[in-house]
Amino acid sequence: MLLLLAMMLACGGLLVGRMPLESGQVVEALLGRGEGGIVERIVLDIRLPRALTALFAGAALGISGAVFQSVSRNALGSPDVIGFTVGAATGAIAQIVLFNAGAVPVALAAVVGGSSTAVLVYLLSLRDGVTGGYRLVLVGVGVGAILDALNGLLLVKGDLDTALMANLWRAGSLEARTWDHAVPVMVGTLLLLPLVLAMARRLELIEMGDDLARQLGIGVERIRLLAIACGVVLAALATGAAGPIAFVALAAPQLAVRLCGGGRLPVLASAGMAACLLLFADLLAQWLPWRVNLPIGRMTGIVGGLYLMWLLTRTRRNRGG
Repeated sequence: MLLLLAMMLACGGLLVGRMPLESGQVVEALLGRGEGGIVERIVLDIRLPRALTALFAGAALGISGAVFQSVSRNALGSPDVIGFTVGAATGAIAQIVLFNAGAVPVALAAVVGGSSTAVLVYLLSLRDGVTGGYRLVLVGVGVGAILDALNGLLLVKGDLDTALMANLWRAGSLEARTWDHAVPVMVGTLLLLPLVLAMARRLELIEMGDDLARQLGIGVERIRLLAIACGVVLAALATGAAGPIAFVALAAPQLAVRLCGGGRLPVLASAGMAACLLLFADLLAQWLPWRVNLPIGRMTGIVGGLYLMWLLTRTRRNRGG
């Protein structure tokens, strides 16, 4: 149902914009039966890439958040909190500021930056050959803070035009998305989703304890490392496509668990929930009464910040009880 709702929101995004379109015009343009001209260009070259970028970037963030919350056994274990999204942003900002690169090189640089950050955090959080839990979260927060300062230095070192472009991208935006932005995150999500689904049962058993999982014949650290690699690539691809999107990866798995019930790793439900959150936030930003292009990352940050405060308060209350 969540995936169906996400598809409906994506279709709704094709109708909304500065030039409102009717559903018949959109359907004809998608089927190639239109008369061409401005309507077809708006649908196929502007709104469809934007909707697909939001759909698959949200799904990638949701899957990544579910993986990291399982690996860290912590509700705060999402790629933006741990710092992997910041590392992906570092690689992308470096490409924009230093090389003035296009969408595809920026996406590749985001993957490299996120992967390098993940390797560093993983090595620093190892203890007796095992990682996970609060060590992974705390080390990631520290590394993310350092990389965030580095991103600020990169913006200062760049010329005015590239620094402005990088700063706009850093805010997280779905404006002016093209097929160069949409295709990498679409392909990456479709390729990695089956692999994460195949690992889901083993990750559920690892959450019950490393010793129990080893007794059942599971290579704990190998599965954990492979899951981290998938989560990092997914988060990096989403960051490269839409910029750093705050708190979607954090909130979506928690909301999916509350809707679908516990006991299983909510991979598909998290993907659908995150896609719905990102698409709804994009539609809401376009429906604002004043003509302001509010970056989607800022809107999700506002909502996600309130959710994080509620989550921390609830966790503290439960511990006190």
